[in-house]
Amino acid sequence: MRLLLASKSAARRHMLEAAGVPFEAVEAPLDEEEAKRRFAGLGAADLAAALAEAKARSVTADATALVLGSDQTLERDDGRMLSKPKSREDALEQLRSLSGRTHRLHSAASIVEGGEAVWTAIESVTLAVRPLSDAFLRRYLDLEYEAIRWSVGGYRIEGPGVQLFDRIEGSHFAILGMPLLPLLAYLRERGVVER
Repeated sequence: MRLLLASKSAARRHMLEAAGVPFEAVEAPLDEEEAKRRFAGLGAADLAAALAEAKARSVTADATALVLGSDQTLERDDGRMLSKPKSREDALEQLRSLSGRTHRLHSAASIVEGGEAVWTAIESVTLAVRPLSDAFLRRYLDLEYEAIRWSVGGYRIEGPGVQLFDRIEGSHFAILGMPLLPLLAYLRERGVVER
């Protein structure tokens, strides 16, 4: 059984490669902004799941392939959702808005087979950002902006972004963008990876 990863995310590709999962990376031709408008009104976790499924459904594949879509949303402690920063200044404003607060990352994955969703999982992680000075944030963006410009919230934990946090509760894999352990369990059931 073929597994197609409908994602450009290097972190998601690396997770699957490191776990020894055979897959092919393919482009998901989904217009995410249009999809977000279509799913307006969903909560942050449900939005992540809906976007993951929509990405998987957007890939044209033969009926024998499993198509894996994945997405992540960020929900501040006041319920406001953040998107990927549109500019360096937007990234700075997002990071300022997270300073001294907690937020939740919701990572979802969905598998579509023959055009139908057959599996979905969501994992949520709570992250406490320490109080951050503007000087620190500007230095951080000098180092990391090109790497984080496509990351919701404007950070990546696998780099200097780990210095933003006081406390993290939840799966490291979910922070990287995919509920990997539940996914591996499903892939074992389907024979994609050995039991």
